[in-house]
Amino acid sequence: MSSWSHRLLAGDVVEGPLQCRNHECNAEPSRAILLERCISLRNPWDVHAFAPDRLLVLGGVTIPYERGLDGHSDGDALTHALVDALLGAATLGDLGSYFPSNDSRWKGQPGKVFLASVFDVVCWQHQWRIGNIDATIVDAHIPAMRSYLAEHLHVERERVSVKATTTDALGFAGRGEGIACYAVVLLERDGRED
Repeated sequence: MSSWSHRLLAGDVVEGPLQCRNHECNAEPSRAILLERCISLRNPWDVHAFAPDRLLVLGGVTIPYERGLDGHSDGDALTHALVDALLGAATLGDLGSYFPSNDSRWKGQPGKVFLASVFDVVCWQHQWRIGNIDATIVDAHIPAMRSYLAEHLHVERERVSVKATTTDALGFAGRGEGIACYAVVLLERDGRED
């Protein structure tokens, strides 16, 4: 697993170009001071190998295919990357710390169980709002995945982007051995963090 993350807090001075929305830009266009909200980003990814006798589930959508993804739960790499992005952006750990693969309670569980639990922790207990979601996979069932993720994270479908890419036959995904999914989540919270 790999990730990039950064957190901006109300009052932080930011170098570089920014759109002046929900913050005040001073006279120097390359600097802005965030005044009204805290934001946090994380960009993790999840990988699962193909396995026989399993359903292929991505973004909560079952895709007709002769193999599914290996994993302790449902193997939904897209949902797992998104759960990791939510937890990481809120600095609350990762998927494995909440749903360890050696815990039989999570055996075969669908991604919506993880989404519901993490939504409760991140958005209700820690008062974050989901600003938007951006995910990348290699698949053509994107509209159904956007709807599923939006429904289970209680956000408008317009805030969820799922897009496809290819590896041009490179690496394990290009050889048809598995799937990789990347997800970015923008979390927002009013005011300065304590």
